[in-house]
Amino acid sequence: MTKIRLLDPRLANQIAAGEVVERPASVVKELLENSLDAGARRIELEIEDGGVKLIRVRDDGEGIAQEDLPLALSRHATSKISALEDLESVASLGFRGEALASISSVSRLSLSTAREGSDSGWSARSEGRDMEAVLAPIAHPRGTTVEVRDLFFNTPARRKFLRTEKTEFSHLEDVVKRQALSRYDVGFSLRHNGRAVHSLKPADNQLEQERRLAAVCGPAFMEQALYIDREAMGLRLWGWVALPSFSRSQADLQHFYVNGRYVRDRLVVHAVRQAYRDVLFHGRHPAFVLYLELAPASVDVNVHPTKHEVRFRDGRTVHDFIFRTLHKVLADVRPDTVPQNASLPQVSGEPMLAMPETQSAMALADNTAESSPELVSPMNSAGAYQSQYRPQPSSFQPSSVADQQAAYQRLQAAPQNNGAAEDGLAPPLGYALAQLKGVYILAENQQGLVLVDMHAAHERITYERMKNARDGEGIRSQPLLVPMNLAVSEREADCAEQHGDVFAELGMRIERAAAESVIVRELPTILADTSVEQLVRDVLSDLLEFGSSDRIRAHINEILSTMACHGSVRANRRLSLPEMNSLLRDMEATERSGQCNHGRPTWVQVGMAELDKWFLRGR
Repeated sequence: MTKIRLLDPRLANQIAAGEVVERPASVVKELLENSLDAGARRIELEIEDGGVKLIRVRDDGEGIAQEDLPLALSRHATSKISALEDLESVASLGFRGEALASISSVSRLSLSTAREGSDSGWSARSEGRDMEAVLAPIAHPRGTTVEVRDLFFNTPARRKFLRTEKTEFSHLEDVVKRQALSRYDVGFSLRHNGRAVHSLKPADNQLEQERRLAAVCGPAFMEQALYIDREAMGLRLWGWVALPSFSRSQADLQHFYVNGRYVRDRLVVHAVRQAYRDVLFHGRHPAFVLYLELAPASVDVNVHPTKHEVRFRDGRTVHDFIFRTLHKVLADVRPDTVPQNASLPQVSGEPMLAMPETQSAMALADNTAESSPELVSPMNSAGAYQSQYRPQPSSFQPSSVADQQAAYQRLQAAPQNNGAAEDGLAPPLGYALAQLKGVYILAENQQGLVLVDMHAAHERITYERMKNARDGEGIRSQPLLVPMNLAVSEREADCAEQHGDVFAELGMRIERAAAESVIVRELPTILADTSVEQLVRDVLSDLLEFGSSDRIRAHINEILSTMACHGSVRANRRLSLPEMNSLLRDMEATERSGQCNHGRPTWVQVGMAELDKWFLRGR
């Protein structure tokens, strides 16, 4: 008897099922993809016991012909590709022809279907070890119904690894949500144990799409989201990105689709994180629902068993397009572009009223640091930026009851330029009313009350001006007295030689010395005290994996951020009303002014409705 032998079809299918069918959610994913590929406009799901007892998926797609039914349950049988050339430009969600065969090998599966205009429908049944499908005529409307019962009934070792019913249904529901976000033109309904969970109607315009988005991702996300749509170089990126103030403790609200296929791709994640880097608080995750469209031949979707990962033909172009698009959108977020219903900075859908302990400590250190009598930016010697905020002791510092009454009368009598607010002509951040505890500016705008953290706001303004000055002058570099020789791999040396222009643009000159070594001859002046070796290795690693790197620029920005922090107005400094209003106007004109350099919010809006609710007005 030979040692090598062919596996029987039943065992081969069960092995394949290990890649395709991990849990009930995996079954739902495959069945939904088949329904969408069949042109369905309405999909109904009925689930029992988290999907272990029953998964029933009904659609109104084109159905399956009688003669094709036996093949539909066979391995490697598909209607979506027929030659290798088709695989290089797959436009459908499924194409391998493994799903139904794998599912039927670990469950009791029945498939009922009918095509438009046919006299009757047909059903096919397959139960675990019996891989031969049994066909029978049946009454059925146009479309297909797939029932999967008793999942893993014949593989108890697999079944015992399933989690609780609640957990399994949660994973299954996530799959339905992801598919619902991929096709707004299709209606979805989901029932669990007889209870309606979701009923999503087709969405044919942006308003209806945003309603579905709010139903799936939560209204808080929708209130804090910005819509984007940009095309360039044969690529289109559209969808919704949340404001940096709406951040998450984990990456649980990140949906990215490539030609309608949900993916979790490292290149995409890196580009998005890079775009948010300058405005997101440390340890937080951005939220987004984004769609990338490109020619099918430009992306390989056949690189992972579950097709969650893809490979782009030109990864660097895709990375740069995603990064630059989001970077521009986030940079353009100013007080006049923030959604009116985004009243308070959000963290995980809740107002960010309490900071982590480490953040509070940092904020306290920032707000209580002593400052010099006059605020001069570290870059003013080069003429790049001169702070216009030179606070003088305010006359409004009452210490007694009489002083307070007199000050109040002066404040009432003083012209505040607030009449414009009544006419709807007030600027986005309104006009300053007073200063609170030397830390916050209180202002009135059309919507109500605005509170501004003056140090955080001025820090961002100073930082952005420093970056603009740097970009205008270019990054200054200096030659090393003793060039640094680094031992690298041949692949890294090839990369350094190939991307010499990238290093040169960032003020570094790197030359290849040998097959496995490079020489660093010049560095940006501002990075003189940086660990050069580690920086170069990190940049090479990024270039090899993503085709681009911003580590050098990020290091420079970190230094500028520190300089801006020390050169900004400190807490406990009294500002006059003109100075406060000047700061508000600069915030409105500055990119990314909604967050300080550390990602903390610089201002919040409290609307009149919220103020009325605090004081129980109208009840």
